[in-house]
Amino acid sequence: MSSKGIHHITAVAGDPQQNFEFYTQVMGMRMVKKTVNFDDPSVYHLYYGNEKGDPGTILTFFPWDHLKDGKPDAGQVVAISFSVPTDAKAFWLSHLEEQGINFEDPFTRFGKEVIGLQDPNGLHLEIVMDPKANDLAGWDGGPVPSEFSIRGFHGATLAEKNYTKTGQLLEKHLGFKKTNQLDNRYLYETDAQLGATIEIIDQFDLHGREGKGTVHHIAFRAEDEQEQFDICQKLEFKGYYLTEIKDRQYFKSVYFHEPGGILFEIATDPPGFLIDEDLDELGTKLKLPEWLETHRHNIERELTKLTS
Repeated sequence: MSSKGIHHITAVAGDPQQNFEFYTQVMGMRMVKKTVNFDDPSVYHLYYGNEKGDPGTILTFFPWDHLKDGKPDAGQVVAISFSVPTDAKAFWLSHLEEQGINFEDPFTRFGKEVIGLQDPNGLHLEIVMDPKANDLAGWDGGPVPSEFSIRGFHGATLAEKNYTKTGQLLEKHLGFKKTNQLDNRYLYETDAQLGATIEIIDQFDLHGREGKGTVHHIAFRAEDEQEQFDICQKLEFKGYYLTEIKDRQYFKSVYFHEPGGILFEIATDPPGFLIDEDLDELGTKLKLPEWLETHRHNIERELTKLTS
């Protein structure tokens, strides 16, 4: 298969307004789609990304405010990292300070400078000064100047009790290659420009739980439905249990649990977020799939209205 990396990451949040303000105003990302959880339409599904919501840029949230706070644990994605240009460090340090956000002093890991912070629900985020980001255009419609803005994912960090089988899955079926190691942290990379990095912390010894501030699942890219079918066929041959194909309106999805327990997804690149909104209107209206349109009035009545 081709080396495409991460398609999107979906996490659990609390208050949707707080989530919306943090990711659009502090992180400077664009809301590219405002819809609902198709399996639980009483809850938003909020999508943030670059200007078009390209694969490799999409961070999504289910804001289940009634859930308890989660904590990092083995069998979770415990950090999400974003790529910014290599000259963006001074801006982000100043910007985060102005926004009143606590952050870790910059440090270097695997040859790249990193700033660590948490979102309002405790989800660990990283801003990575990434040479690949230097060649990508930034969105110029948000509060962060385009020359310093987030380009998309740098990658994600997985916590595992034993990294071996997960690493083999990444290398044999998802297009990654192990390229480095730092103590009990293993680096896997593809040649994609965005979402090209997975780090695995081995022998993770914290004891946490799912809830607000944790990742629900991580999705990897398939060029189209044929590539998705090919990947899934090989995974099934290796004994993985996969769900049926689910139509998520903007991509087709298949889910399975990797050996350490994290929910993985194979998601198609097409059709994308422009199928039901023009580029300049992305994320401005509540979009529902056809089968939920008859329930729009009740759905909108239950949802918190998001305000800029």
